[in-house]
Amino acid sequence: MLEELIVTNLGIIEEAHLEPGPGLVVVTGETGTGKTMLLGALRLLLGATARRDLVGPSGDEATVQARFTLGEDEVSVARRISKEGRSKAYLDGLMAPLRALEERTVGAVELVAQHDHLRLTNTAEVRRLIDANLDEDGAQVLDRYHAAWERLVDVRRRQEALGGDRRALERDLEVARHQAEEITAAGFVAGEDGELAGSADRLRNAQSIIEGLDEAATNLGEDGVEHTMDRVVLALTRVGDLDPASSGLLDQAVDLATLLAELRSDITAAAADIAAEPQQLEAVEARLALLGDLRRKYGETLDDVLSFAQTAEQRAAQLTKLLDEADGLDAALVTAEAAVAEAGVTLGAARRATAGRLAEVAVGHLAELGFSDPVVLFDVADTAPGPEGAQRIELRFASDAQLEAGPVGRIASGGELSRLVLALRLAAGAEEAAVAAFDEIDAGIGGSIALALGRKLARLAEHRQVLCVTHLPQVAAFAATHYVVDRIDGAAVVRKAEGEDRIEELARMLAGMPDSMRGREHAAELLAVAETAASD
Repeated sequence: MLEELIVTNLGIIEEAHLEPGPGLVVVTGETGTGKTMLLGALRLLLGATARRDLVGPSGDEATVQARFTLGEDEVSVARRISKEGRSKAYLDGLMAPLRALEERTVGAVELVAQHDHLRLTNTAEVRRLIDANLDEDGAQVLDRYHAAWERLVDVRRRQEALGGDRRALERDLEVARHQAEEITAAGFVAGEDGELAGSADRLRNAQSIIEGLDEAATNLGEDGVEHTMDRVVLALTRVGDLDPASSGLLDQAVDLATLLAELRSDITAAAADIAAEPQQLEAVEARLALLGDLRRKYGETLDDVLSFAQTAEQRAAQLTKLLDEADGLDAALVTAEAAVAEAGVTLGAARRATAGRLAEVAVGHLAELGFSDPVVLFDVADTAPGPEGAQRIELRFASDAQLEAGPVGRIASGGELSRLVLALRLAAGAEEAAVAAFDEIDAGIGGSIALALGRKLARLAEHRQVLCVTHLPQVAAFAATHYVVDRIDGAAVVRKAEGEDRIEELARMLAGMPDSMRGREHAAELLAVAETAASD
């Protein structure tokens, strides 16, 4: 149970320290005093979103701390919220992820809010209520349905990748293969475009080049530089005979003469090579034209063309793989759809069984809450399969079996909705929790029905701690512990009401006259009625 709750600077609550104790614990107070903020504090400790507007005016942060006894374990949890909206969570005195608080208290604390009835009008929320209460076999069926649906989605995704038109894919494959083969057949390699351009320039100017080479060779010939070098070598040879120290000059002259001879030979060979390739220009220009055609189709440069070829090859490989899978996917789709349909039928049966059980238990609780012969049923209608099953579930209700059950949002009154929420939450497991908290779920209830609600909560609290924020004196009269929230100088102050103080609070709740003797008599009488009803 909740052993201790400390709240500091949360909204209008400057500071509050509660030690609720076992049984039914109620919180009362005038409208606007901030009593629901106490359960808001508890909600924060269960993992609710922390908002910056929750921080009160008495500091830079709000803090909420609680100590629970869960089974044989004592657990302390805390939240700190800054004005910037940042939140920190603590578990047993150590910083912890917020999820750790949720996981530690899951199933041990159930909180039912005053607006939970709105969820009963939402078919998705009703489905989640049913699914959360499936037994072990039903939960396994739900898991199998989800797995079957995921397989179906995967098959459909892979089919969508085919584009839904096999002929179009085959045409795309043919185009990709043609493109890759056309570029590959041309045999171009990276850098070849530059070489071809150079060759074309050389061959187009072949005659001028040959003439220049011939002129150079002539100037190096017997009547040119070579002849001069021969005379230089001869002169240095004579000098060497007379001056051995000058032999190095002769060596240089011989080397130069040899180099000139080799140069003339290379020039002559180059001219011969160009003269021997009269058809080469046509071949080079034809290859340049082929490259230009490929560039017009596939890219600005040769590198772009070669890259396009690689992409086309990859695309062809992908299309080939997809087409190879196409026939198998058709069969896989049939199998996946059949698996989803089968799992959907099984899940529908599990949901109907759970819905029937929940409705039966809820009717039992409603009978204790003042309904003579209520009707609660979950309309589980088959629909096209979807991510969450093949059923649409709607909650239907009638306050009496003689009336036709209809959608809960259209049929039930405010007071009926409050009791229906309580009955369904009890049926769904709130009565199994160590701590059950109810935040003003008594809207629209009064008179004998309010006494029935108080009696119900008191009985529920016989085996667990029940916290309840209420405006009904009939409910507050059943409390084992009673807290009152007052508004003093703009701040909420929480006090424990006992003895005469409690009678004054009940008198205020009954007639708005805490100091009235007759009101106090009515309050004392209500306490006696509650005590007698609780012992029956």
